Amino acid sequence: MKFWLQIVALAMLPGAMLPGSALAQTTPPAAAGLPDPFGTPQNNWAHAPGGVEWGSSAGIERGPHGEIWAIGRCGGNNCDGSELPSIFQLDLATGNTLKAIGQGLFAFPHGLHVDRNGNVWVADSGVSKDGTKGLQVIELSPDGKVLMRLGTAGVQGSDETHFSSPSDVITAPNGDIYVSDGHTAIAPTVPKPTIARIVKFSKDGKFLKQWGSEGSGPVQFSNPHALALDSKGRLFLADRGNNRIQIFDSEGKLLDEWKQFGRPSGFYIDGHDTLYSIDADSTDKNNPGFPKGVWIGDAATGKPTGFVPDPQAGEGVVVGPDGNLYGAVNVAPHGITKYPKR
Repeated sequence: MKFWLQIVALAMLPGAMLPGSALAQTTPPAAAGLPDPFGTPQNNWAHAPGGVEWGSSAGIERGPHGEIWAIGRCGGNNCDGSELPSIFQLDLATGNTLKAIGQGLFAFPHGLHVDRNGNVWVADSGVSKDGTKGLQVIELSPDGKVLMRLGTAGVQGSDETHFSSPSDVITAPNGDIYVSDGHTAIAPTVPKPTIARIVKFSKDGKFLKQWGSEGSGPVQFSNPHALALDSKGRLFLADRGNNRIQIFDSEGKLLDEWKQFGRPSGFYIDGHDTLYSIDADSTDKNNPGFPKGVWIGDAATGKPTGFVPDPQAGEGVVVGPDGNLYGAVNVAPHGITKYPKR
C-alpha cells in the first residue's frame, strides 16, 4: 500500500502533467482492476463476398445511421494489381457484406472515416508498383463513386498537394478535413515517410495548414497512425511510435498528452465521449507493462475505465449500434473481430 501511495504522490508533483490535464503523464499498472465489459473475441467474424479471404485490415468505422464500414485489403496485405473491392458495409446480424466498393482504387487502404453525410473516406498509405495509385485520401459515396481526391496519385511529397504516406482522415462538423501523414514504411507497398505531420484542409479540399515533425517531443510524431474527434472538437492523434495520444485544438495547439492508453493504433469516441483505443503493438520491449487489447476511458478526463484483453488485437476499433465492439485486424488472423457485449 505504501508503494502505491508513493506512486500517486509522484504523479501529483508539479510538472508531472500538462496544464489542465488530469492524468496526462500517469501510467497505470497493466490494466490492473479495470473491468472488461465485453466477451471472448470472435476472430474472422465478417465475410467478404464471393468467399474471398478478408485480408489485412486497419480501419473500421460507424456511419451516421449506425452503419459499419470496414477495410479488407483484397484478400492479402495490399490491393496493388487487384480489382477486388476493399471497402465493405457489414450486416451486424450475420457478418455478411451488404455493400462492397473501392474496386481498383487503392494500393494500401489504411485509414477509414464515414462522415455525417454517410460518405466514406479512405487514406491510402501505399503506392502501386506502376505509380498510378496510392498516397492519396479519397472520398467515396456509399455506392462507390469518387467524390474528392486529396494528394497526387502515386507521387510522394510533403507539400500542399502531396502526401508522404497518409494513415488516417477525419472530418469535423463544419466540414474541415484532417489527415495524419507519415506512416512507418512497410515494404514493398508503403514507402519510407518523408515527414510526420497533421494536415488540415477546408471542406472543399483547399489546404489550410499543417503541423508536426518527426521526433518524440511535443507536437512531434513517430508513426502518426489514427485520428478521432470528441464532442468539444478536440483532435486526438494516435502517436503510435511514441506510445501516446496527443490532443490538439482545431488549429493545432497542443492541449494534452496521454500515455495511459497503451500504444494506440486506432480510436473510436462515442456520443458520450467514451474513448476506445485499440493497442495492436504493445510488447514488453516497446511498451513495458501494457498488454495488447482495447483500452476504454473518459475522453474528457483521460481516466481509464475498462480494458478488453486480446493478444491478437488489431488497428481499428468501433462500437456498433448493437452495443458490441468490433476490431479491424492487420495480422493473422486477418479480418474483423467481434467482441460481444456482456
